[in-house]
Amino acid sequence: MSSRLSEQPHRRFNPLTGEWVLVSPHRTQRPWQGQQEERVVNTRPAFDESCYLCPGNERAGGQKNPQYEGTFAFTNDFSALLPDTPELSTGDDMLFRAKSESGICKVICFSPRHDLSVPYMDLENVAGVVKTWKDEFTAFKANPSIRYAQIFENKGAIMGCSNPHPHCQIWASSGLPTVVETEQREQKRYLVQNGTPMLLDYVEHELRKGERLVHENDHFVVVVPYWAVWPFETLILPRRQITAIDEFTDAEITAFADAYKTLTLIYDKVFDCEFPYTAGIHQAPAVEGNHDAWQLHMHFYPPLLRSATVKKFMVGYEMLAMPQRDLTAETAAETLRSAKGRIAGA
Repeated sequence: MSSRLSEQPHRRFNPLTGEWVLVSPHRTQRPWQGQQEERVVNTRPAFDESCYLCPGNERAGGQKNPQYEGTFAFTNDFSALLPDTPELSTGDDMLFRAKSESGICKVICFSPRHDLSVPYMDLENVAGVVKTWKDEFTAFKANPSIRYAQIFENKGAIMGCSNPHPHCQIWASSGLPTVVETEQREQKRYLVQNGTPMLLDYVEHELRKGERLVHENDHFVVVVPYWAVWPFETLILPRRQITAIDEFTDAEITAFADAYKTLTLIYDKVFDCEFPYTAGIHQAPAVEGNHDAWQLHMHFYPPLLRSATVKKFMVGYEMLAMPQRDLTAETAAETLRSAKGRIAGA
């Protein structure tokens, strides 16, 4: 990156969304007198009799969990989407439009252990989580009422996670979510203009430059995207074109698990705490069609900014004008690489 850009305010373009982010590197020196969060340290037991996700316990909806030993998937007892929603539409009024949305919401427990999050699970068990994602997506793809399946994880109370037991969700919907529609449109535009998938080209550039690279293995890379908004935002990207998770080979399942586990362990080393984040996979719709423009990728949006207790807030200018960050993507990547060096065996 130009040394001048690393020191002065500038905009960066996000080709996935068609939007810009304001970068203000000189503001990293400003004093902080704002809100500080409580430092999160894992003191959870291996089993919590009051947890509605632990094996054998009764869930909030009244059902009893089996004594599961690996992953455990079930339909959310309080689903945001329902499969039997009747079709309706308010018509073509440009100001007041609405239409029904149906779907299925699943919860996937990563482990029977209440105290184990992804970075501290065995690689084989993390691979089991990825395999479950693949199986669930494959099932949704066979369901004619489902058009998209959003896999996502909220980790940490400040990210709205209602239960600390390691788990994620899949919301499978009859329509395409807004962000997915945007990414699909921009990837199609790039393919038409350049003849190659956007994120495949992007990976080649990042591997060649190396300044935003955090981790790599034979099948995936982890980078801080050039256009990152959140302080330590990252992407997991395949080295070959993969439009959706059902295309993963066994080797790619393990490699994706390695990237997922290693990245989250790096996060925990940055400020020596359980690093909160929202993460999720974007991939091609779960319907037949031409998805040549798509490249699967996993976003990580962690909110911590300067320490384990200082959080980045999207307010003011960010809500009213455009996203803004102080720490450059290159500096964030350097911090993450340094944290990786503190992992045993790294």
